[in-house]
Amino acid sequence: MSVPAPGAIIFDWDNTLVDTWPTIHDAMNHTLVHFGMDPWSMDETRARVRKSMRDSFPTLFGDAWHDAADIFYGRYQDIHIKELKPLPGAEDMLRDLHGQGVFMSIVSNKLGEYLRQEAGHLGWEGYLVNLIGAGDATHDKPAIDPVHMALSGSGISPSASVWFVGDANIDLECGLNAGCISVLLRENDPDAGEFDDFPPHHHVKTCKQFNALACNAIASFESI
Repeated sequence: MSVPAPGAIIFDWDNTLVDTWPTIHDAMNHTLVHFGMDPWSMDETRARVRKSMRDSFPTLFGDAWHDAADIFYGRYQDIHIKELKPLPGAEDMLRDLHGQGVFMSIVSNKLGEYLRQEAGHLGWEGYLVNLIGAGDATHDKPAIDPVHMALSGSGISPSASVWFVGDANIDLECGLNAGCISVLLRENDPDAGEFDDFPPHHHVKTCKQFNALACNAIASFESI
């Protein structure tokens, strides 16, 4: 499927640009065990960790969700920088697209403080204009509030000239809610029916493939 050239690109963070599943899995199970709950398998963690904490922890932990959040983030703070790993080709992709003059931002359901710590540790702030995490906007992804914040300073409104890129249904939902082009960036093919409600406009398996898709779209637009 062909897609229009991006005037701006909004990326998800966790497991779109960086591999953080081991860290999230560790901190989540640390919290569950503390509350006498059964730990999750990695597959369960991958399937269940999508929404921001303020949207998901009240369902899991009820009135104790603030205490659970403190325990989760205490563990996360201890290990997240040490365990942080960029996905293959992510930095080359950001460098290339930045060189093309593409306005790039992040919309994540990771707490904004930790998102910016991780981007700073990797030295990626020069590529990314706005890093919007959970709690930074009035409502978190899949609401469109953080999309508007991510585009601040670009002169571009949420529209088909904006690509929203992520690995999960909540990213596709957010992009489609905002009227953007949604791109699934994930190695695994979608399961049957997985994205029926929020089908991506395009699916690529690696950062290298996404880089080629975006750069080709830009080159095609410039040649018109």
